[in-house]
Amino acid sequence: MVSAWLPALAALTATVAALLVLWPLRRSDRRAPFIAMVLAVGVAGACLYLLVGQPQAPSAAVAAAPTDLGQGVQALEQALQRDPQRADGWALLGRARTELGQHQPAADAFARAVALAPDDPGVLVEAAQARAQADAGKQFDDTALQWLRHARQLAPDAERASWLLGIALRQRGQDAEAAGIWEALLPRLDPGAASALREQIAIARGKAGLPAATAAAAAVAGTALGVQVRLDPAFAARASLPADASVFVIARVPGGPPMPVAVEKHPLGALPLQLSLDDADSPMPTQPLSAHAEVEVFARLSVSGNASRQDGDLDSAPVRVRLPHAGTVQLVLGAPDRP
Repeated sequence: MVSAWLPALAALTATVAALLVLWPLRRSDRRAPFIAMVLAVGVAGACLYLLVGQPQAPSAAVAAAPTDLGQGVQALEQALQRDPQRADGWALLGRARTELGQHQPAADAFARAVALAPDDPGVLVEAAQARAQADAGKQFDDTALQWLRHARQLAPDAERASWLLGIALRQRGQDAEAAGIWEALLPRLDPGAASALREQIAIARGKAGLPAATAAAAAVAGTALGVQVRLDPAFAARASLPADASVFVIARVPGGPPMPVAVEKHPLGALPLQLSLDDADSPMPTQPLSAHAEVEVFARLSVSGNASRQDGDLDSAPVRVRLPHAGTVQLVLGAPDRP
């Protein structure tokens, strides 16, 4: 029996090498050949180990090493015939079949992976998606829905599981439940993705006959905090700021832990910036902005792109406000300290 982790290590090593060698294809936007070639090398690495990684393997197997994705799939299938209890092998086969556009064989391979690893949330999500892709109407059936629910139970913060579960529920006309799942996902998304998801939530709520703003949503809207961020003109004139610097707008509990209760990230070039902080910007669903009566708001100019303060970062003077706050909080980066 081949050790379970050695083939995976071989595939990982081959894939990393492929990423380094083939990266120019990705940078020139030739994504399809880039993905296919990287996956082919990864499959080949795993298969080559499974074929010749044992001391008794004949040297002829080296000559038969796969040279493209199709041959890699065949080699992997042969290896799985000898060692069929490999969930990672079946999942790898499912990904390869998906890349080749062979949706039903991919779904079958992922089903074998789920049978061997029923509590792996990543495999469950991939299997559910493959099952829907294999369906003529691209529908998530009962089995796929069950896999997605189980994956979300195992990993409540898994964004892909929540997103696909919402789609599956909407396909069944369960729009209210879909909207609820997507609303719980919002705080974990960046502003752009959150904005797109809000549109889908609005559609789902409308289909479910729910009002545009429930009592809870009205409470959130009442605590939404308008913020304006700009650079001090004198500071901007003399400072040499990297074009790829980021600006974080942060609300946190005064005198409390440094973890923000709401945060947004924007490029430096977006300044001057007008925005609204709300519960969708809360990194912790259990501590949304609307749960606090008072917050401290400030902006951070980050050269590293990290929200945590680093050497060379610049913070604006913090402004303490009580919620709800009707006005706009003015934050100025680089303003001189006032006595």
